[in-house]
Amino acid sequence: MLLMIRSIVRPEKADAVLAALMDAGFPAVTKYSVAGRGKQRGIKIGEVTYDELPKVMLMSVVQAADKDFVIKTIMETARTKGKGAFGDGKIFISDVQESYTISSGVKETAAAAEEVPA
Repeated sequence: MLLMIRSIVRPEKADAVLAALMDAGFPAVTKYSVAGRGKQRGIKIGEVTYDELPKVMLMSVVQAADKDFVIKTIMETARTKGKGAFGDGKIFISDVQESYTISSGVKETAAAAEEVPA
């Protein structure tokens, strides 16, 4: 089974997470610049409230057998101050029914990779 792992991390941690995933053998990642807020509802500095903070979303598709390892790699790398802090991010996991490689036409499913007719 294929799983999509979407992790939202602090911008200053994104490059470290990408490097850790590459070193762990998971180089295929899509990176987005996003903005949002979590449970802390943004931050207030003086009289100004910033309710949308810059974050980076990293998206990767992995085999189900690799899920725990990839999540652990992301969490250990993205976490701040050892135990973590508000705003460190979130990880979302969802099933991928199938995927296609455009250049080769290869279709990947939960069962196995198969060739798509041209």
